[in-house]
Amino acid sequence: MGAGHPESPARLQAIEDQLIASRIDQLLDYRSMPLAQESDLARVHSAAMIALVKEHSLALAGKEGCYPLDPDTSVNAYSWQAALRAAGAALAATDAVLAGEVSNAFCAVRPPGHHATSRTSMGFCLFNNIALAARHALEAHGLERVAIVDFDVHHGNGTEEIFAHDPRVLMVSFFQHPFYPHCGAEPGGGNSVNIPVPAYSDGAVVRKLATEQWLPALNAHRPQMIFVSAGFDAHREDDMAQMGLVEADYTWLTRQIMDVAAEHAEGRIVSCLEGGYNLSALGRSVVAHMKVLAELG
Repeated sequence: MGAGHPESPARLQAIEDQLIASRIDQLLDYRSMPLAQESDLARVHSAAMIALVKEHSLALAGKEGCYPLDPDTSVNAYSWQAALRAAGAALAATDAVLAGEVSNAFCAVRPPGHHATSRTSMGFCLFNNIALAARHALEAHGLERVAIVDFDVHHGNGTEEIFAHDPRVLMVSFFQHPFYPHCGAEPGGGNSVNIPVPAYSDGAVVRKLATEQWLPALNAHRPQMIFVSAGFDAHREDDMAQMGLVEADYTWLTRQIMDVAAEHAEGRIVSCLEGGYNLSALGRSVVAHMKVLAELG
């Protein structure tokens, strides 16, 4: 999205480097994912929104530079293909998990997605990868109930807007508040447990809230599959926000999600990368998350 932008290619390289350093890279099933189709995007997003991203990205073919969709979110000549690949990874992972090929999947993708609403790309996000995956599970695979767990430091406003008032979908999250995108403190549709927390809250605060509010709601909903908006920018080393989580907190959160999935969803989880901008903390936190998903520790 331009020189100096925090949502950079270095994020995926940092994850890869830490997977290698942790020596779990050879224990994982790596897959290259297909591109999503425009018809897949249309399950969640308006035709005008899809066209805006596509046209401005393709118009830059062979050129340098970016076109700003908003002050934080831009496209370049490769953004359309990247966005289709990110969405395609979430969809293909959902297919693989529901086919029983794998128990769960983590999608290391860019751009992230949870701020993208049904009509607007925003907050570094072009299309809402996790919402596309959840809608795919409901409409293409016929699931009756799914849950979305969002532990990014920013409120997943796009995901909440897309599924507001849909009783098939339960969304649970915590997020720093007040903070971008400056919403979420009020329920968005009666099917969410979104918990605003003040700056400088640490893992103990989040674990208590998750135990008291998330887990009862998740168990009551009995999801047949769980989708995770896995943002790691609540880490204490990430200066995009002011929260105090560490790798052990992401390990704990992932174990709770695994337990709910084992109880109600045959272990089925698809997790997609959202935020996380301190490269070292991001890589270490993803490793902590993936070790639990892969039952390696």
